Amino acid sequence: MSQNNARLILPNGKEHALAVLKGASGPDVIDIRSLYDETGYFTYDPGFTSTASCESGITFIDGDQGVLSHRGYSIESLAENCTFLEVAHLLLYGDVPNDQELQAFQADISHHSLLHEQAIKFYEGFNRGAHPMAIMMGVVGGLAAVYHDHLDVNDTEQRDLICKRLIAKIPTIAAYAYKYSIGQPFIYPSNTLSYAGNFLKMMFGVPTETYEINPILERALDRIFILHADHEQNASTSTVRLAGSTGADPIACIAAGVASLWGPAHGGANEAVLKMLAEIGSKENIPEYIRRAKDKNDSFRLMGFGHRVYKNYDPRAKVMQKTCYEVLDQLHVQNPLLELAIELEQFALKDEYFIERKLYPNVDFYSGIILNAMGIPTNMFTVMFALARTVGWVAHWKEMIETASLKISRPRQLYTGEVGRKLL
Repeated sequence: MSQNNARLILPNGKEHALAVLKGASGPDVIDIRSLYDETGYFTYDPGFTSTASCESGITFIDGDQGVLSHRGYSIESLAENCTFLEVAHLLLYGDVPNDQELQAFQADISHHSLLHEQAIKFYEGFNRGAHPMAIMMGVVGGLAAVYHDHLDVNDTEQRDLICKRLIAKIPTIAAYAYKYSIGQPFIYPSNTLSYAGNFLKMMFGVPTETYEINPILERALDRIFILHADHEQNASTSTVRLAGSTGADPIACIAAGVASLWGPAHGGANEAVLKMLAEIGSKENIPEYIRRAKDKNDSFRLMGFGHRVYKNYDPRAKVMQKTCYEVLDQLHVQNPLLELAIELEQFALKDEYFIERKLYPNVDFYSGIILNAMGIPTNMFTVMFALARTVGWVAHWKEMIETASLKISRPRQLYTGEVGRKLL
């Protein structure tokens, strides 16, 4: 990083020099690490909208230009030319694997896809009607009690092992959450299948029949996983980093990420899109719902439009839209929700209200429609997100642990409560 200086003029007239750091891309960053010690001031940034919490070389986003890249590769290129496990290798180790590296990585992931039989008993403690994300969070956290060996985070090989274990076991945990909710027996993973194909079999296969994996669905699901693999310092990734900064068990850190992702403002957005489309019902109702979305006094919100970071078209949404067409066209699926979504998108993109505010469709707008077409129930949508995002979480956890300047995360506050009260 190159470095210049900025000057901060304090209320008492004194000046304080602050280093300006330049990364490989993106905005310059004012280094305020010494601000409190040298001036007695904190900074105030609710939601951390203007705060860089760490250094990272994994993912870059330019929200104004609609750019998302992993290790320098555009998300469009990765989604078109790579498998999910190739992207996982890229996120973890910095490079797209060659054939030999990929074979070894795939073998490691397959080897660790089984759950310990004791861990399977965790599911029995949940009500059948429990939300799959609640089950996911509980079972992932419970793994820390099962795989308590090989968890010395200061050991390179053990860090690598736990990353691979988590990537491998998350699809099994997710599929079992679904199977448990509908009362079907668990299907063991297969070492001969792809990452996405293996999940589809565990999700939809039954012991009494041979399950044939549809290659169209397999590729589409793999692409969905790629598009959700990582997204820089979002709420759940920041949660994983914050928990990991304490030296916590890495499995527990991932469970914390699952909990953070569950929120409707984060991982639950694609589920909310499907519910919104169902509420709109038909194309004839679109103008009325558009009007309601623009009314600040109306509680209705147009889900799947706009993004906290992107002020342009979400690059993932373009790939997701193409994937959506491929799945529905090749499977000859007639989906009225897709037709409604396309009409809604076109209507909104021509409306000055949305144009001025740069409210473009995001990745969640189409992902729910694809998952629905695959037969994945709505309450599993966020679980699918967590499955894919685990790769990004472990990559960020690994990067953070390997940073020489690692410090425990400890945000400060602007106190606005009572002062100097005394008991009578």
